[in-house]
Amino acid sequence: VLRDDFRQPPGDVVVAAGEPAVLECIPPRGHPEPSISWKKNGVRVSDKDERLTIRGGKLMVASTHKSDAGVYVCVATNVVGQRDSEPAELVVF
Repeated sequence: VLRDDFRQPPGDVVVAAGEPAVLECIPPRGHPEPSISWKKNGVRVSDKDERLTIRGGKLMVASTHKSDAGVYVCVATNVVGQRDSEPAELVVF
């Protein structure tokens, strides 16, 4: 089972360069519980970047760079399939 509705889709975030940013996402209910990944401008976000942490649905950017700005989508995945959240914009000024 994987419901359609995200319990909390990510919202737009505006930060100054160098500040931390947090995009929050609570995925739809599912069985098994869906795992969370993130896409930025349509490309999967890699947690290889040490500035980025994905924990419990949150995408945390330790110190934002101008290059972090873009459109982010929270992706919930389980054996049934995949659901994409509404897009949220991260603005870095």
